[in-house]
Amino acid sequence: MRSIRDIKYYEGVRILIRADFNVPVRNEVVVDDFRIRMALETIDFLREKKAKIILVSHMEAVDGTNPSLKPVANKLTELGCPVTFMTNVREVNEYVENRLGNGECILLENIRNFEGEKKNDPQFAAELASLADIYVNEAFPVCHREHASVVGVPKIIEGYAGLQLEREVSNLSKAFNPEHPFVFILGGAKFETKLPLLEKFLHIADKVFVGGALSNDFFRTKGYEIGKSTVSKGDFDFAKYMNNAKILIPSDIVNENNQTKAADGVGSEDKIMDAGVRTIEELGNVISSAQFILWNGPLGLYEDGYRGATLELAKIIAERTRGGATSVVGGGDTVAAIETLGITKHFTFVSTGGGAMLDFLAKGSLPGIAVLG
Repeated sequence: MRSIRDIKYYEGVRILIRADFNVPVRNEVVVDDFRIRMALETIDFLREKKAKIILVSHMEAVDGTNPSLKPVANKLTELGCPVTFMTNVREVNEYVENRLGNGECILLENIRNFEGEKKNDPQFAAELASLADIYVNEAFPVCHREHASVVGVPKIIEGYAGLQLEREVSNLSKAFNPEHPFVFILGGAKFETKLPLLEKFLHIADKVFVGGALSNDFFRTKGYEIGKSTVSKGDFDFAKYMNNAKILIPSDIVNENNQTKAADGVGSEDKIMDAGVRTIEELGNVISSAQFILWNGPLGLYEDGYRGATLELAKIIAERTRGGATSVVGGGDTVAAIETLGITKHFTFVSTGGGAMLDFLAKGSLPGIAVLG
């Protein structure tokens, strides 16, 4: 995988950076700039080298629509990276040819507004590629997507990895040959996307803790009442995991009335919302001797406000990292918890990826990475 450090010439060279600025926006203001900040090192590196920079990204709202990137342009400027915001490729092309100075940046409007993006249309990829001499991927969270701006463009012009993308690959790869004891914590929902990870890391990790909505499937298989709790829709054979001594699940839970109950004491009208205090204490004991910790996904329904267990776990892992362990964490709600606590710097590595992190850990590479050579 070629790095931007391998580029031979920078000054005056047109460089298209596929960034990931898919960040939460409220009232036209970016409310979490983590992904933007993570891309700044690459952008600033190329600005200092006097390259001409065209930034491309997407943003997707909860309802599936494609909002404007104008708030991102404002945030970039606020963070010390002034950009010229443009709405269409033709406008960008004219500006690049006639007005874009060395060390300056353009941000193109939401790339998902263009029909050819998600279809990986060769004509659209060629149109994007015509804007630049060099392509840089600084969008790890979409490297599992075979879209025009991810895999199409670097097949036409030379492609390089940004500095954050390099760190993603380097740090996530540590999970394939980790120090031991190795504790893997898997939370959230959508078991169908996480089953490959469970299968793979049961052979690598010393302990695998399954939390969040995923643990409800294990409770049900054990014959526990789960009430109105969320479970996986797929037909999975959870029984084969029941006697595996490596797997840990919550011993107590918090319901929607904020009552703590034993995992085997849930009522038919209960809904499991979070892991309980005893679970966190037990998990903390396991983590206390870990040398490598990999964590993806919250332990409760984070988006519904049940954040207690996730926040406590973040503190425990940060403390163990300060004690000498290597910690690699990721996933939207997981990162949000860490950012909320202001302890991001206390983790060895915080990934910008959600689904991409899961896919990379399961497969060892991604389409957007493989195409960089």
